[in-house]
Amino acid sequence: MKKVLKNVSFVILFLKMCVIFGQETDAQKRIVIDVGHGGKDSGAIGINGIQEKDVVLSIANAILKLNKEMDKPLDIYLTRYSDTLISLSDRTKLAEALNADLFVSLHCNHSDNPDARGIEVYASRKQKEFSKASVLIGYQIERALCEAIAYESRGVKFANFQVLGETVEYCASLLLELGFLSNKDEGSYILDNNNIERIALSILLSIQKSIEL
Repeated sequence: MKKVLKNVSFVILFLKMCVIFGQETDAQKRIVIDVGHGGKDSGAIGINGIQEKDVVLSIANAILKLNKEMDKPLDIYLTRYSDTLISLSDRTKLAEALNADLFVSLHCNHSDNPDARGIEVYASRKQKEFSKASVLIGYQIERALCEAIAYESRGVKFANFQVLGETVEYCASLLLELGFLSNKDEGSYILDNNNIERIALSILLSIQKSIEL
């Protein structure tokens, strides 16, 4: 029963997508924003008690809001729209079912070193059809983020994260670490709703630019 309940949100979202697929749509690029953690999985907890799951959901919701205000909005879907725990496999299945062009997983960092700071972007270690595109888009997003919010760049790196390994075979995919909640400055910065919107806008604009290339 617990497993069924855990996947209810994914099933409902998938059914909604089936309805959408039954309608005629244009050739918009389809973006899946993976909102990290959720539910009982809080993710990183900052020095001020802020939880990663809440931060990334706020950023994702800001991306949706800003996207709707664009002249040519993107076709964006989230892996979760509320404080719900979705399994990693269900997140990647959603991207596959939607035939996504880009999968972007949102996270925040944490370190025992209180001075650790900056933006990290990860691509899959697997060498697949969309590996090169993932790295190129990763560099664009990281550069735009660092310029927009004046965070330090920690580079584009490679990792064996499940959500990347299971998506890079059929679309470009990235995981963003949007600063350290364990850092006093970055943890405080991300508490401000104006800064949340600034981060969201930077991600949205860089995605738009990258998919137009």
